[in-house]
Amino acid sequence: MSTPVIRNAGRRTAGFTLIELLVVIAIIAVLIGLLLPAVQAAREAARRSQCVNNLKQLALAMHNYNSALGSFPPGGNNASTRDGVVRGAWGNWSAHAMMLPYLEQQPLYNAINFNMVCVGSAADYPGFEMNTTGITTTIAAFTCPSALPHPGTFYGRPTPSNNYFASIGASMNQYGGPGGMGYDRARPTGMFQVFGNALSERDVTDGTTNTIAFGEWRTGDGDPTKLSVPQDIIRVGNTYPAGASQNSPLLNMPLGGQPLNAWLSNCAASARTAEQWNDVGQSWCQGLFGRTIGNTLVPPNSNYPYCVANEWGGELDGSNGSVGLSSYHPGGCNVAMGDGSVRFLKSNTNQVVVWQIGTRAGGEAVSADAY
Repeated sequence: MSTPVIRNAGRRTAGFTLIELLVVIAIIAVLIGLLLPAVQAAREAARRSQCVNNLKQLALAMHNYNSALGSFPPGGNNASTRDGVVRGAWGNWSAHAMMLPYLEQQPLYNAINFNMVCVGSAADYPGFEMNTTGITTTIAAFTCPSALPHPGTFYGRPTPSNNYFASIGASMNQYGGPGGMGYDRARPTGMFQVFGNALSERDVTDGTTNTIAFGEWRTGDGDPTKLSVPQDIIRVGNTYPAGASQNSPLLNMPLGGQPLNAWLSNCAASARTAEQWNDVGQSWCQGLFGRTIGNTLVPPNSNYPYCVANEWGGELDGSNGSVGLSSYHPGGCNVAMGDGSVRFLKSNTNQVVVWQIGTRAGGEAVSADAY
């Protein structure tokens, strides 16, 4: 007769209790909470590194252009329509477009007809339509990986976007051309200007090491129902800044700061009644304020909105104002100096220092630890 097996009814089966499981989940959650910021910081560091590389490429392309043609590219270059009418500011080609061959974009450069305007409509600007494919091409070297892409479309395709502007310096005027069309006021003080004589290293008497060539900005939000600061532009008609006139030095180099800052404050106060433009950095093809041209009037990510005054009808052609430094990088933005180096310009940089490193021939001596 076999002996019956006596089982231990009180023996505990293998497994986790609910409390143990909750403890394990809590520990994992704590570890994730500790690691996630580090992972996000590492990703931002990688994106910022790519942004730095993009700006280095732009500065190098500028110098290769200079070596080949004897000058830096113009901030904006005239173009015509198919019927031979030479256009002014509207439809001109940007420095970015001129530098395409030096950014490994020779096939795209060859596909563009630079004798024709770069924006417009086939009806108003005959010949424009042949450049539609080229100008809607997204170029990685013009976009910061930390930036939000511009929403919407540009001539039927996703907006190509552009997060880097060619700097006209501590100036509210983008034009360096001959008299007429408002060109007769104070000239741009940076390394680029729309029209006018081509600039080169001999014009940068402050030294290319000490002068900003390209700056970073946020792309506009594309939403006309809200004002995003500092990326959407407030347009205030033909109103000049307080204390400024047609030939005021303020339009060239802000001498005291208060008139400029007072004007920007007034822009912010009148934002609900002034016209808003939310397509900053929408494209890279045209050399005008808010498209590929910017200035160095306020520190990065300022609380002041971008603000321009239009001297006559139209969009942003012929305007003066403040459109410049901003980014999605914490604490400031990257800038490419004229010598090809890239620096991180902190948001708390003194405003006068921002003016000084924006000018090419101001005679200032600025220590690198000032920013």
